[in-house]
Amino acid sequence: MSKKYKRIETEVIHDGYDDKQMLGSLTPPIFQTSTYTFESAEQGERRFLGEEDGYIYSRLGNPTVSILEQKIASLENGERGLAFSSGMAAVSAILIALTKANDHVLCSSGLYGCTYGLLSMMKEKYHMSMDFSDMGNEDEVRAKIKPETAVIYIETPINPTMRLVDLEMVVKVAKDFDIPIVVDNTFSTPYLQKPLELGCDVVLHSATKYIGGHGDVIGGLAVGKKDFLNEVAVTTQKDIGGVIAPFDAWLLIRGLKTLPLRMDRHCSNAEKLLGQLKDHPHVSRVFYPHDYSNLDYDIGKRQMKQGGGVISFEIKGTKKDAQKFLNRLSFIKLAVSLGDAQTLIEHPATMTHAVIPEETRNQMGITDQLIRLSVGLEAWEDIWDDLKQALDQI
Repeated sequence: MSKKYKRIETEVIHDGYDDKQMLGSLTPPIFQTSTYTFESAEQGERRFLGEEDGYIYSRLGNPTVSILEQKIASLENGERGLAFSSGMAAVSAILIALTKANDHVLCSSGLYGCTYGLLSMMKEKYHMSMDFSDMGNEDEVRAKIKPETAVIYIETPINPTMRLVDLEMVVKVAKDFDIPIVVDNTFSTPYLQKPLELGCDVVLHSATKYIGGHGDVIGGLAVGKKDFLNEVAVTTQKDIGGVIAPFDAWLLIRGLKTLPLRMDRHCSNAEKLLGQLKDHPHVSRVFYPHDYSNLDYDIGKRQMKQGGGVISFEIKGTKKDAQKFLNRLSFIKLAVSLGDAQTLIEHPATMTHAVIPEETRNQMGITDQLIRLSVGLEAWEDIWDDLKQALDQI
């Protein structure tokens, strides 16, 4: 994909939209329509046969949605983008497109709870299998690959343990076996990390999070090679039907315009809170990609522009102590999701990752004491004051 702008701060605002094609409208219009008319029966036939470009039905394409797809493809340096009704709609469509019955999926050593649930359902219904790996080195990745391995699925940073995977290393191994790599880039966004530039095949986003940025929309995005995503568009996306609504696409386009500004503030606040949390006597461990004491610090500095806006930490004590801490917070909101302007906090073991069996959760590092903090845009001092008063009462 040719790039019109050299810097992402300009790109998020201008790329993917030409106001001259939309009657000079500065803001992209919302094409709130379900279907489109044809000038003739012959034109309708040509469009259904794929012989002529044009819109047919909004489940198959919509001008507002197309603007969003062009923007995210450009930002991720991919050939094509696809927009979905949710992050899990994107995950489902891509994994279904890449796998069949009896296949094997190799996963990073931690997954979002619903992604784990989807793979578990596919295992039950289609006799697929999945393995988890820390992917700490080439030998470890090679040892986990089977003849039936169809895809390598990676979260980096991993939700919620914040462990990192060296994408260039995994790409080197995957190419030897001709296995596609799918990366969930939700935590980093294309502002902090670009997996396609490192050789990965598909990038996924829960656009609900940092892409939208305001906690008012659900959406998902996928970016990759044009031929592959064209196939996904006319098969798993079209037939399963997890397409995004025009208004939701418009909200995500709006959110993208401030992505760099917001991510800089999220990251700056997180870095300031990191030291405060590490020094508190009731916090046993803190997990953050750009923490110099992090096991994956070198990967984070090489792979990510900044450390991101999510910090995870463990409370000293029991699950009850963790829950008491959460209940004593004042303005920090106890809620799942992340990437909102407001600071959000949750207990992964009983919330976002509750579907994962306890033994597997513990193997992933998701203990009963683990807390996930999505650092918002407020003054960091106010965020810390609230965290501190709750920690002090444990």
